[in-house]
Amino acid sequence: MERSCLIIAGEKSGEDHSMTFLPQLQQMLPNHRFFGVGGDRLKEQGVELLYTTADFSSVGITEVLGKLRFYFRAMDHILDEVKKRNCKTAILVDFQGFNLKMAKKLNNMGIKVLYYVAPQAWVWKPWRAKTLERYVHTLFTILPFEKKWFQARGVKKVRGVIHPLMLEHANVLSEIRKRKYSELQSRPIRLLLLPGSRKTEVAPLYPIFHRAADILKEEGFEVELGLVKVETIDQSLYQQDKLKVSKTWSASELPQACGWADLCFAASGTVTLATGLFELPTVVAYKLSLVNEFILKLLIPYDGPASLTNIIHEQMIFPELIQYEADRYNLAKFARQWLTDENYYNKTVEKLSKTKELLSGDDFSVPEYMASVIKS
Repeated sequence: MERSCLIIAGEKSGEDHSMTFLPQLQQMLPNHRFFGVGGDRLKEQGVELLYTTADFSSVGITEVLGKLRFYFRAMDHILDEVKKRNCKTAILVDFQGFNLKMAKKLNNMGIKVLYYVAPQAWVWKPWRAKTLERYVHTLFTILPFEKKWFQARGVKKVRGVIHPLMLEHANVLSEIRKRKYSELQSRPIRLLLLPGSRKTEVAPLYPIFHRAADILKEEGFEVELGLVKVETIDQSLYQQDKLKVSKTWSASELPQACGWADLCFAASGTVTLATGLFELPTVVAYKLSLVNEFILKLLIPYDGPASLTNIIHEQMIFPELIQYEADRYNLAKFARQWLTDENYYNKTVEKLSKTKELLSGDDFSVPEYMASVIKS
């Protein structure tokens, strides 16, 4: 008899994370059909998509508010499908604004909720730990300090997992190119641009990244540009008239792009942990609308680092340029420091080499654990 399991990965990073356990989980549960929210990777894996990551995509509070009616309709539709399919278990992957509300509704329907990638409650709202304890069967944390943080606030069933990026890139992380400053003196500087995975990130940041590269070129640096493109956004956003990109990669080819580069300009997000794992010196940038910035300053008490590499290392290895600081001059300034200071460049690479050691987790199989819960 065929059974069903809901999975919701409302963002690309969540979909990528889900691919670290879903293929094995499906093999262990041949009689289960997975349905829910995801992108092309989940679709190719046989998941029946009620909505796509493109449907759910939004950045900043004002954009989220503009899609509230859609989110509520989607939530009702998904819950109706859960009832129709007699679903007993749900896997919610990150996407905290939507998935925390879903967790409550699903739990009230008697559905066991597995929440993969704990919400960053330590940044946003610490009281969300109580919501997780009440409505989630098991919480999976991916950052080293999170398990103890949630346990200290009453969440009993917490499993610490090795960060999904470590699993996703396991084969290539052991073959990282050991960067040395001396390489920068013998050939053009390889600058990788990672302007984000959404239109609202790429549109403001990509031109700034280009202008910063122009500044370096005007100062006499020979620069070769590389770019990782996200296929699901308007490709015209990547068109620039001045400095041409000599190499491009798809999002799935990020390891190859990072292996090629000497340094990087990147939008703040999960990708900045990837550049940390690949030991790639990165300047992190992010821009929100003025309205979003004002609202966030009112709501968020957290004033620590924004990028995951800095959070994990508990120090500012990557320069972070947020809002008005994210301009071409500051980007060029921090890149210049690496390009002109051998000790600074080599020390940055050395610090980044310890990133993998900091991303440990409990010794257990996530697919096996999930399968045991779903079968019970």
